[in-house]
Amino acid sequence: MKVPDSVRQEFLRRLGPVVRLDEPLWRHTSFRIGGPADLWVEARTTEEVQTTLGLAALYGVPVTVLGAGTNVLVSDRGVRGVVLRLGRPFAVLEWPDGEGGMRVRAGAAGSLRKLVRAAVERSLEGLEFAEGIPGTVGGGLLMNAGAFGGELGSVVEAVHGVESGGEARVVPKESLRFGYRRMDLPEGFVVTFVEFRLRPGDPSEIRARMEEARSRRRNSQPRGKPNAGSIFKNPQGTYAGRLIEEAGLKGARRGGAMISTKHANFIVNLGSAKAEDVRALMEEARLVVEKRFGIRLEPEVRLVGEWD
Repeated sequence: MKVPDSVRQEFLRRLGPVVRLDEPLWRHTSFRIGGPADLWVEARTTEEVQTTLGLAALYGVPVTVLGAGTNVLVSDRGVRGVVLRLGRPFAVLEWPDGEGGMRVRAGAAGSLRKLVRAAVERSLEGLEFAEGIPGTVGGGLLMNAGAFGGELGSVVEAVHGVESGGEARVVPKESLRFGYRRMDLPEGFVVTFVEFRLRPGDPSEIRARMEEARSRRRNSQPRGKPNAGSIFKNPQGTYAGRLIEEAGLKGARRGGAMISTKHANFIVNLGSAKAEDVRALMEEARLVVEKRFGIRLEPEVRLVGEWD
């Protein structure tokens, strides 16, 4: 149900210019797909995040957090409730021990790519596997982003954020319980900053690993058409893209969406794709792979908003 006008006006009154009504979400996703958000809040401070979550709890309004929009498929009908995005003040990188220190405090809205490159410039290892992974630090954290044998969770020390009721909290590493493309956080928790501890290493070796990750990603993934990254998680012992390709689905189309001819675990927007086109291709791939190989693919991309 759409947020009542009286509640929308209260958000505007309390938060002012950081609130927009009926914001088109296709502007904020890498797929370039998505209907409007009832309320769009781009918070600049932790206090504004707290106010947003407090008001949402008070009025029973659902909250959806959106980072760079690189791992989501937003419904054509949009998102009911609040869509919260952290603004530029949450994109900082801080080095508490000085420029040569091994600890870094990264804003959740910051670019994961910038974090990787800042670490490499300081000859610190532990993040170079993530070179080229799109999206934000917060988004990478929540999916425990990984590639080429590395995972973000291996270098996380603690997570700062705001609980669903509006209370600020720090969650230590031992409570996060990282797994494959997942981690544990309290329901409704909004990540604002992430603390990492890296390791000093040989500068040439670190840079070489980063360049290798960049090259492998460029050579294997589609470029030039909007997409949301990997659509499915890799099943244990194999690769989702390989299964989809062997099922004969490379190049399959629904409306303006197509399973990439370069990497079958990507769906690209040919220019006019709807969210339903993408979801239909996802379902087709899931059903065909399960029928042929007996393996049920699990989505990595997150479906957001109103769906039938």
